[in-house]
Amino acid sequence: MSKKHRVTLHEVAAHAGVSTSTVSLVIRNNPRISEATRKKVFDSINTLGYVYDRVAANLRSQSSGIVGVIVTDISNKFISEFLIGAQNTLEQFGYTVLLGTTFDSVSKQDKLLSTMVEHRVDGLILNPASKSSEKTVKKINELQIPIVLANRELEDANCDYVGIDYVKGAYIAVTHLLEKGHKRIAYLGGIKASSTWIERMQGFQLAYERAGLKLDESLIIDGPPTREGGFDAVSKVLQNENPPTAIFCFSDLVASGVLQGLALHELTPGVDIDIVGFDNIPDSEIYHPPLTTVSSFPRSIGIKSANILYEKMTKSSPEKQRIILKPELIIRETS
Repeated sequence: MSKKHRVTLHEVAAHAGVSTSTVSLVIRNNPRISEATRKKVFDSINTLGYVYDRVAANLRSQSSGIVGVIVTDISNKFISEFLIGAQNTLEQFGYTVLLGTTFDSVSKQDKLLSTMVEHRVDGLILNPASKSSEKTVKKINELQIPIVLANRELEDANCDYVGIDYVKGAYIAVTHLLEKGHKRIAYLGGIKASSTWIERMQGFQLAYERAGLKLDESLIIDGPPTREGGFDAVSKVLQNENPPTAIFCFSDLVASGVLQGLALHELTPGVDIDIVGFDNIPDSEIYHPPLTTVSSFPRSIGIKSANILYEKMTKSSPEKQRIILKPELIIRETS
């Protein structure tokens, strides 16, 4: 029996009437190729039955065409928005995205980092787990690929970083509540060990200091940055002998749990107690009532992270970049 002929890249190029390099760019989904040319090449591929040998192509180019993105929790709307920005941008550059979710577990994060390297990713965007340690930083610094950290910084990590000014975000949120006359403001949710919680806390304290007021530590309750975490935290803080008149939430997801908890206690947000969230996820506008929140522009963070990573993967750019976006207070019915 004769061996079936394997159609070559040159044959596809000849059939389509283009160069072999153009066929290669089409296969790798390069955005510079016009739709007309792309259609012509794919018509020839389908007609001739060409099968792309990715392994051979990777060996020739020393590039896998794959980028890793590791996040904490894809069900979190903030993370979903961040991913839309990052993935769409990377795909426009012709890369395939390999996604991993840690569920905020350091051990899962370590395994995913190793897996990404085993799959020969050309670069990596990492949203670090809350309790990432010096061991995590050491592992990251030893990886021989470009890495961009997003949303959470890691001290001493030799990586580029894109995030929001969490200190400023918390400051403008708490200042808004103080200017409305509140003096007992709770801070609910978030993992104390994470840089994002610490920086929000710094903004919270700064607002109080500038108002000449003293914080009541009993009104600061950390916990999982989830709906359930917000529900549990507000249930605890309402048991305080002198409960808060306003609440600053670590995130909009936490705020959604807080709103549920307040309903259980027959308290109306924006009337009996003021609430401010953080992130301005799409759902925050349709919460009942609509949530006052700090916009942290997750999709923009994703886009900028992908752009920086692309520069690192395609150009010799040794200088580290640290991009910090400015937050914006969005006032709605909860305050």
